[in-house]
Amino acid sequence: MRRSLIPVGAAVLAFPSSAFAAEGGAGGGWIGPFAVLAAGIGMAIAAGLCGLGQGRAVASAVDAMARQPGAAARIQTAMIIGLALIESLAIYTLVIALILLFVKGIQFS
Repeated sequence: MRRSLIPVGAAVLAFPSSAFAAEGGAGGGWIGPFAVLAAGIGMAIAAGLCGLGQGRAVASAVDAMARQPGAAARIQTAMIIGLALIESLAIYTLVIALILLFVKGIQFS
């Protein structure tokens, strides 16, 4: 596992240097590529973990509804509120990623 991460880490560190070389020596060339990487990695982690959290929440709610069918309405309401809160974390991460991309990352010129 550790040996397979070394080439990946080297590739990630190589791309910002090539983007810096393509800019022609403009100042502040390191912040943009790292902002793009941070936005992409952050959104991937947030989306993946929110998906796992939502799956566990729904599985637990369905299990609880199967055990006590009389409380299904209350369980479903609590589940929907919980899913909305979990999804809001991914939306907050998306907002931060877009801020990183359009403020420091992508420069259209």
